[in-house]
Amino acid sequence: MSHPRIVLKKGRETPLRHGHPWVFSGAISRVEGGPVPGDVVLATDGGGRPLGLGFFNTGDIAFRLLTDDPAARINADFWRQRIERAVQLRKRVVPPETDAFRLINAEGDGIPGLVVDRYGGWLALAIGTAGADQWRETLVGLLLEAVGPAGIYERSEGRSRQLEGLSDRIGVAAGEVPATVRIRENGLSFEVDLITGQKTGFFLDQRLNREIVGGLSREAAVLNCFSYTGAFSVYAARGGAGRVVSVEASAQANEIACRNLSGNGFSPERHPVLTANCFEYLRETGESFDLIILDPPAFAKSRKDVERSAKGYKEINLQAAKRLRDGGMLATFSCSNPIDGLLFEKIVLGAVRDAGKTAQLLRPLGAGPDHPVNLAHPEGRYLKGLLLCLTRG
Repeated sequence: MSHPRIVLKKGRETPLRHGHPWVFSGAISRVEGGPVPGDVVLATDGGGRPLGLGFFNTGDIAFRLLTDDPAARINADFWRQRIERAVQLRKRVVPPETDAFRLINAEGDGIPGLVVDRYGGWLALAIGTAGADQWRETLVGLLLEAVGPAGIYERSEGRSRQLEGLSDRIGVAAGEVPATVRIRENGLSFEVDLITGQKTGFFLDQRLNREIVGGLSREAAVLNCFSYTGAFSVYAARGGAGRVVSVEASAQANEIACRNLSGNGFSPERHPVLTANCFEYLRETGESFDLIILDPPAFAKSRKDVERSAKGYKEINLQAAKRLRDGGMLATFSCSNPIDGLLFEKIVLGAVRDAGKTAQLLRPLGAGPDHPVNLAHPEGRYLKGLLLCLTRG
């Protein structure tokens, strides 16, 4: 099958040959065949040697690799195989007593721009590239075929679509979808708002980290900042925490957090849920804690936000470090793509030192195996986390 072509500048094909799935516009020498955003094109090196097929766009990311086989046919069967491969992987890596997980993770599953989360009998879908958007009807149909959900809710919105020249699309994509559903995660029960909740309704990428926090919570005084609907708090309570304080600015999320605590047999009176700004709470509270969780929303949406967001990450970690008892533990996260892992470590180290403490790294933290990442694509590792033990001197 003949495709339009992008021809790369001399020497700029190396990342693609090494497996990185993106080609930036500055690496392209010329475009042949008049493709429009979302079309499948053939990438070649300067000598015309084929490198692979992928989605084309006129923005900064001009090419997203689909396959390095230039003879592959990009059709419904191609997508069916990718979806089935993703489904089979989840059957291997998702633990028992868990019916909520990331089903398709964009480039990590070879479908650039498609994110699908499973919440029990329902799916939440987000499309972020013009290429995947062209195949939307096919992809929805294949998901219905492969999974058989009661309904699919679409949350295709945000900056990634704007960069691809797409408008937001939100609503029921198939079947029927209730406003809230109940899910199981490692035997715990959670209420999820599929319609208006953050991301696709729940932070599925933190499942392993919630388990780790739960295992460290016995008899501890725990503070969960940016607690959203209280998932970390529920795990800490199940782990035997003496007291868990959840702090979140959204009153609506806090109502769900209270229901999640009580629904799992834990008292919101013993484990209070507070509606407050986390920065202000940490500065003003006189309470000290044995374990603090910092899981803020992304402070940096683009590279121009890095300097400002770095100050925010440093301040929140500084204040948390001050509120930890000697030998206390800090589980701190960043989901900002422009803040890479090394920079995040430097920011947190600066905060810890300014608090007059020393940090022992117990383990790096990240998303679970239902969020696979192409090893050649570090940009896919958006969730960075550190589990630290802080001591004085």
